[in-house]
Amino acid sequence: MPNLIRCVLFLALVPLGALAQEKECRKVVISADSDYAPLQWYDGKHLTGASIEIATIALAALGVPYEVRYVGPFHRVLKSAQQGEIDMISSLKDTPERREYLTYTNVALFANPIAVFVAKGRSFSYAGWNDLIGKRGGVTLGNQFGNGFDEFLRGNLQVEAEQKTYMNFKKLELRRIDYLITGYYPGLAYLATSGQSDSFVALKPYVSESDNFIAMRTSSPCIKHLKALNLQLENMRREGKLQLILDKYIALLPKRAN
Repeated sequence: MPNLIRCVLFLALVPLGALAQEKECRKVVISADSDYAPLQWYDGKHLTGASIEIATIALAALGVPYEVRYVGPFHRVLKSAQQGEIDMISSLKDTPERREYLTYTNVALFANPIAVFVAKGRSFSYAGWNDLIGKRGGVTLGNQFGNGFDEFLRGNLQVEAEQKTYMNFKKLELRRIDYLITGYYPGLAYLATSGQSDSFVALKPYVSESDNFIAMRTSSPCIKHLKALNLQLENMRREGKLQLILDKYIALLPKRAN
């Protein structure tokens, strides 16, 4: 049998994940949503935040080289993972669509509440999802919310997507939308930074509250470190380090405004 045919047959029979592990993992390229403080954000020079610190501390403890890389808005981060340009996303929700190309850690980093923000003085009666029907909403491109809300949104709500959270707050200010759906913490972070904490308010109850995880590209050669990464994250969780790191970055939010 010619060598070329043998090679084609081998590639057809070996799972993609197994091929990835055969390649050399020179370093783990990490990225994340650049507009999701305090979990992670881009400060103009670097990606920083709680999830970035957790991912780099864990990899450093394992002796695995890494690079933190800013690639743009969150939808670009997801595309970069799909195209093999990055190996790890340091914090995101676990969804079936993303599992097509990502493998998640077993250990959740944080609970991630999702809130409805409105302009102060232009609130409306809100007790749950149905109260958003018939109103104009805004979301950030690439965000997913979990717990069935994504399906409800697609089937029932009128929303417009923008690349950055600040764009949606501007649309709220200009009355082009009635509400904004975004992470509770990132919403507060933006308002603290922009000095607009008195101009907008988050409604209760939350739209949803689910966990965020670290995920690795399934086809990455660095996926071989996932088991050890899980053990390291579990140790950090048990010792209370995950919460301490998150609390540190939450405390920094008011300082970002100065």
